[in-house]
Amino acid sequence: MKHYITGQIETPVGIVEQVSTVWTKTDLFSTIKVRWSIGRMNYIVIPGLYAVGNPDENSDVYVSCNFKLSFDHLRSALHGLDAWILVLDTKGINVWCAAGKGTFGTKELAFRIKESQLEKIVNHKKIIVPQLGATGVSAHKIREEAGFKVIYGPVKAGDIPAFVANGYKATPEMRKINFNLWDRMKLIPVELFYAKYYLILIPAIFFILAGLNKHGFSVDASWDNGGKAVINLFVAYLSGCVLTPILLPIIPFRGFSLKGLVIGLIMAILLLNFNFLSSNIFEIISWFLLIGGISSFMAMNFTGASTFTSLSGVRKEMKISLPIQICSIASGFIGWIITRFI
Repeated sequence: MKHYITGQIETPVGIVEQVSTVWTKTDLFSTIKVRWSIGRMNYIVIPGLYAVGNPDENSDVYVSCNFKLSFDHLRSALHGLDAWILVLDTKGINVWCAAGKGTFGTKELAFRIKESQLEKIVNHKKIIVPQLGATGVSAHKIREEAGFKVIYGPVKAGDIPAFVANGYKATPEMRKINFNLWDRMKLIPVELFYAKYYLILIPAIFFILAGLNKHGFSVDASWDNGGKAVINLFVAYLSGCVLTPILLPIIPFRGFSLKGLVIGLIMAILLLNFNFLSSNIFEIISWFLLIGGISSFMAMNFTGASTFTSLSGVRKEMKISLPIQICSIASGFIGWIITRFI
């Protein structure tokens, strides 16, 4: 039995498990791990119907995804309430991303309503869907296919008690997504470990290749030039997945790839000023291409975590930017290798 399961209740269609609304140390520790992308894709809840408190046929039904962190925030927000939670199978993806991918969608919601025999458990024929899942759920089709009316709840689960007290009406503030500095910083660890294995492999390759020269291979050159190369690569990576998200609203341009490029070039100038990019003009140009391309790509990757973008906008940006980023990084790498022999 999962630690958040506290008991069972009888319903007209059988046993439904009750869940706690209070996080344990296990929940807190697991949340920290998943924030750092440790076991991220396995942090799931079994889809189906759950009970909070002692709900009956008049209790509200809240829809969630089976990404456990989203489920945890919902059950915590329902503390002191009697309610049902209907968990959809979103393959371990959060509500907003799953709605964009289609897994938090009309078909899955209709299926779970029927599978759980919800119409025999509650008599009001209403379900509350998170606002960020609205792009994936067609309210009129749910009514047609499953016989339930969809009510779109607030953006944040923490606003549910106020939403209920307000007659199931969200205020303008409940509908608003701020995506402030703290919101962006919470997502940085996942982005930071996006390429965790490459963070070891690629710097190691650069460190070794830095020892090449027209006379062969030099261990001293590898230590001297390789150390600087590793630092340059980490600066490029951090520029795109840390500095760009932090400074996001104040960086010019709308496209994330351009925002990342701006920060990458600024950091390249700083590295040049501290003599990390070499005194060879060709190597300097190579590093500008590398740092700019890497930072641009990592910043563009953050579009998947941002509410500032749309699916169509991201696709358009990737179609234009990705070939340029690949050419920039490839050209920079080839140029850097050539300078080893000049």
